[in-house]
Amino acid sequence: MSYRFALRIVQLNEVLHRQHHCVLSKQILRSGTAIGALTAEAQYAQSKPDFIHKLQIALKEANETRYWLRLLRDSGYIDSDLFSSLLSELESIIRILTRIVNTSKKNLQ
Repeated sequence: MSYRFALRIVQLNEVLHRQHHCVLSKQILRSGTAIGALTAEAQYAQSKPDFIHKLQIALKEANETRYWLRLLRDSGYIDSDLFSSLLSELESIIRILTRIVNTSKKNLQ
């Protein structure tokens, strides 16, 4: 799921870059693709605390991505339909990551 989201962010970045919104395109590209990269990295974590830590960073990146999406929508660089679609997918990722982190923390005790 986070990989598919990252692909959509890459495509969004291309559109924004062509429209000369380079700063915003770089920001959302970095945070939006980091979610999947950190999730993939967590699969090979050195320990349970390392696993949790990587997923918590992924959650922080997801929250930052939410901010950039809202800024892009409110500044008129993306339309409401694209915003809603991306936000819905992002919120699903956040819910899944949150559940995994919370369950993993409980299992540490």
